[in-house]
Amino acid sequence: MESPQKTKTGLKLPAGMNQTSLRLETFSSSFRGISSLSSPSKSTCSDRFIPCRSSSRLHAFDLQDKESTTPVKEGGNEAYSRLLKAELFGSDFASPCLSPAGTQGSASSPMSPCTNMLRFRTDRSNSSPNSPFSPSILGNDNGLSSDSSPPPKPPRKVPKTPHKVLDAPSLQDDFYLNVVDWSSQNVLAVGLGTCVYLWTASNSKVTKLCDLGPNDSVCSLQWTREGSYISIGTSHGQVQVWDGTQCKRVRTMGGHQTRTGVLAWNSRILSSGSRDRNILQHDIRVQSDYVSKLVGHKSEVCGLKWSHDDRELASGGNDNQLLVWNNHSQQPLLKLTEHTAAVKAITWSPHQSSLLASGGGTADRCIRFWNTTNGHQLNSIDTGSQVCNLAWSKNVNEIVSTHGYSQNQIMLWKYPSMAKVATLTGHSMRVLYLATSPDGQTIVTGAGDETLRFWNVFPSVKMQTPVKDTGLWSLGRTQIR
Repeated sequence: MESPQKTKTGLKLPAGMNQTSLRLETFSSSFRGISSLSSPSKSTCSDRFIPCRSSSRLHAFDLQDKESTTPVKEGGNEAYSRLLKAELFGSDFASPCLSPAGTQGSASSPMSPCTNMLRFRTDRSNSSPNSPFSPSILGNDNGLSSDSSPPPKPPRKVPKTPHKVLDAPSLQDDFYLNVVDWSSQNVLAVGLGTCVYLWTASNSKVTKLCDLGPNDSVCSLQWTREGSYISIGTSHGQVQVWDGTQCKRVRTMGGHQTRTGVLAWNSRILSSGSRDRNILQHDIRVQSDYVSKLVGHKSEVCGLKWSHDDRELASGGNDNQLLVWNNHSQQPLLKLTEHTAAVKAITWSPHQSSLLASGGGTADRCIRFWNTTNGHQLNSIDTGSQVCNLAWSKNVNEIVSTHGYSQNQIMLWKYPSMAKVATLTGHSMRVLYLATSPDGQTIVTGAGDETLRFWNVFPSVKMQTPVKDTGLWSLGRTQIR
């Protein structure tokens, strides 16, 4: 009896059977066994637990890899899918990445190294504050606004052309003069050579107030706050007070040695600045020409403005100084020397106490803002050209500035951002004169080109809407005398 054949694997085979026939027999029998399984309901158990991913319902969120199932159709929802993935799992999950093999694969692939499914993460510091969710690619950082943020407010439209132009013959081209002012009773006063003319805005009536004679000239004008009386500074250094309604001179006061180029009223005191470098305080209730003298400037005084509460007086001079005074001292409280050119343009904020703005001449070109409580400079803006005048709107927190060399423009600024609202052009020479209408909506500008131009730049107090291009006066060009 033959002994069973022993194989390399340690199995004893009967006689007549080798290992090859055993392998083929086993394979064929296994194949027949698999093919004989006809019932689909039977399930084969295994020694490992494999989770069923169908229960996760990822198809409901459209997060499954579409590249492995169906080809991407043109115009599909790929962008929406990426956004949704990024909202749920982070921006790295939505971005396409390279598989370990070096080929570009889907972000939802389990082999992708950029998946965020099992990674801890912290909130990013630049996340959108408007989003109610975690950091999102839908935030404002990516240029897409959130639904909770309000739409941006459209900029206010300002008419680019004047709605009225007046010819003003003999209007002086002198940076240090101030010969245009608008009263609270809606009467515009203009100094033309030796004469002062009054233009009533309601009916365009022109009245000649006075003529100083061939040996004198008008250097400055200023209405009282009530609008009944007007003060006139002359080239001889006099200060005259006239009744604007009756066209009658009330008072003449001396004290200056040379021309009086700037005037400023508060409730009861008239301040005058001169080329003699002095500031005189006049009280028309007393007999003397002036009640006090303020000495501090080293050159001609060309800018004067009282604060709205009558507590402080700001003065600017050709010595590049901006000085701040009060009623209780004849010495300046503040000496502000940051300007590098003459300071003519001065205005106080009607919205915030102790807030002062000043503008410098050709070598400076800056508008500077000051806190007069402590003397600190709050801001400085280089306008690019000579600053001739400043006026703060009482209706809105905006400032208008007029300019000379080299652009001769009118600029409207929003405070405190100092964003430009509008730039107006039309004058062919330096815009040396500026006044505001009593309703605060219209400004008038004058220049050496001998024209007065009226611009609607500010909204009304109640409506806060852009002023229409057509105003009280018809379009056209008329003469003031």
